[in-house]
Amino acid sequence: MNAVIFDMDGVLLDSEQLWIDCWEKLGEQYGLKGISPCLHASIGTTAEKTREIFMEAFGNDFPYDRYVSEASTLFHQAELEGKLLLKPGSKEILVFLHENGVKTALATSTEMNTAKRQMKERGLYEYFDQMVFGSQIKRSKPAPDIFLKAAEMLEVSPAECFVIEDSFNGVRAAHAAGMHPVMVPDLLQPTDEIRKLCEAVCVNLDEACQWLAEKLIDRH
Repeated sequence: MNAVIFDMDGVLLDSEQLWIDCWEKLGEQYGLKGISPCLHASIGTTAEKTREIFMEAFGNDFPYDRYVSEASTLFHQAELEGKLLLKPGSKEILVFLHENGVKTALATSTEMNTAKRQMKERGLYEYFDQMVFGSQIKRSKPAPDIFLKAAEMLEVSPAECFVIEDSFNGVRAAHAAGMHPVMVPDLLQPTDEIRKLCEAVCVNLDEACQWLAEKLIDRH
């Protein structure tokens, strides 16, 4: 039995750019310089790790908690306005795997209640056998903890797991877990280092679905 583990933001939800847009609005409002590198460095990490990245860049006096609260308010407003969309092919790949008896898990750094709500509202929740959230693990990606926890919950070995990721940190984490990373780039195109860690790089989820079909379905 093989399994497929999905990241959420930037893979199933077109949320990464929306989150960056919210931060950049704050940057314009408060005259913040140099936030883009921090935002890109924090893609795929937990809230705690993102805070560390910002504090290291801006210093201990940086009012990060206030800014992230304002950014979250802007993001929630955008979500209410219908601006948080599914990535094309999200439901199709999950339905395909479900219909073919392939176990699936969600492994996201996003807070549990938020992630569950977002998946339920977009009709994806029912297609996951298990879900793991950032609050359940000690170390953020690129550490392999979240993916190893997902494999444990699915009751499969790490070597049996394919991981669909968009971020460098996610690919590194999946590789470190002894899994098979498949990158579907969102904001960042793979570097030479990342390509070497990936089993495949697919332009979108439809291509990833076709690739997985060739790897998985014949084995069932």
